[in-house]
Amino acid sequence: MYKLIAIDMDGTLLNDHHEVTAEVRHALQKAKANGVKIVLCTGRPLGGVRRYLEDLQLNEEEDYVIAYNGALVQNTYTNEVVSELSIRYQDVKELYALSLQLQTPMHFFDTERLYTPNRDISKYTVLESYLTQVPLRFCTLNELSENIVIPKAMYIDEPEKLNKTIESIPEDVKQKYTLVRSAPYYYEILHPQASKGNAVRQLAEFLGIQQEEVMSIGDNENDLTMIEFAGCGVAMGNAVQKVKEIANFQTRTNNEHGVAYAINELVFAK
Repeated sequence: MYKLIAIDMDGTLLNDHHEVTAEVRHALQKAKANGVKIVLCTGRPLGGVRRYLEDLQLNEEEDYVIAYNGALVQNTYTNEVVSELSIRYQDVKELYALSLQLQTPMHFFDTERLYTPNRDISKYTVLESYLTQVPLRFCTLNELSENIVIPKAMYIDEPEKLNKTIESIPEDVKQKYTLVRSAPYYYEILHPQASKGNAVRQLAEFLGIQQEEVMSIGDNENDLTMIEFAGCGVAMGNAVQKVKEIANFQTRTNNEHGVAYAINELVFAK
């Protein structure tokens, strides 16, 4: 019996209209009623998850969330932090200098806002603010407090341009951070120990849940580590090929209630 199901949001839990379908909602409620921990595990900031936690009643006692691609693990009822990993002000300065060199826009989060140091604000920064419902602020680095807590930064651009940027990132930068592509136009930069896989592992250990009792469901490259960690890794039907190759099970797409299908087949059909 699986005791913890970690579920990515965009492209997984949510359909292409950013909705949780009735079928998925019912499967989550049924699993939770049977004692399974349902944990949203997302690249979104915490502010971009709260309305879904409330809507799905995943903010009750002993409920947890993983946000910022694993940089934050938190109890959604008490706000107790299980794990928090952030990058520093100096990191953002260096990453911004590199973004200028690579001619690639960037933005970054603190715990409350999305910031961009680019006066010409990228449409993908605007999209991120819209999807997550996190306030957006233009801010030069000189205006920031050097004590700012930054869960993640992101390089953003048209997919083909971002491909070239990724190829041009120096090796020492790749060694210094966790770098992961969460969408064709988003490349995320996190603390070197931050990943969805590490976050799911830490939460499972915190809760006394064994690795083989964990299921992870995802669709994109930032989900690879949690799918590799889980006793059962599930790839969405719309997942990228890398995810499908390592998954133990492939479900239907996010527009075909794939999360519900996986839970019904793997938790309740047996």
